[in-house]
Amino acid sequence: EAGRGKLAALRKCIERLDDWARDEGDPNVYKEVDQHREQFSKTLQAFRKANISTMLEIEKQQKDELFALSPESELRQRHPGAAASSTSASSKSNRSTLLSQQESVTDRMRSISQQLSETTQKSASTLETLITSSTAVEGTRDELLNTAGTISQSGKLLKKYGRRECTDKILLFFAFAFFLACVFYIVQKRLF
Repeated sequence: EAGRGKLAALRKCIERLDDWARDEGDPNVYKEVDQHREQFSKTLQAFRKANISTMLEIEKQQKDELFALSPESELRQRHPGAAASSTSASSKSNRSTLLSQQESVTDRMRSISQQLSETTQKSASTLETLITSSTAVEGTRDELLNTAGTISQSGKLLKKYGRRECTDKILLFFAFAFFLACVFYIVQKRLF
């Protein structure tokens, strides 16, 4: 769990560095991000291999422990010169010993089966969580791209309307000046 947490933190740091590289647009930072990603993928593969080899080693130890006979449960070897009465008594003790061993092995097998089932369920839920979060991240990215496009278009429209407003003011000034000139001309012709 600690290793997975550290790998997740490392992945987030690489993603932040990638975001920063996109903002800056520096090709050297892009190269560094690619190097970190390659190193991260190699580390992740090594972690997975180590995890698998450790799990195999644990399973091997459990299997060895499962099939190993303890000293108190070892079966006695039959001796050819033993009496018939000791054979029937040893037969009963052998049966009870075998029965207890069988129950112990069955319990261990059930325990291993439950552990494998729990591990499979955890893996499935982790995969579902990963798919869900990946979908959410892609949706957020698409929304941000759409918002960025809308903001860019809004900025262009505001600049365009700002220029039109300035042009309208200049035209209004010239029209008003022309109107005053016409009024002044008409008044001058009528009075003089």
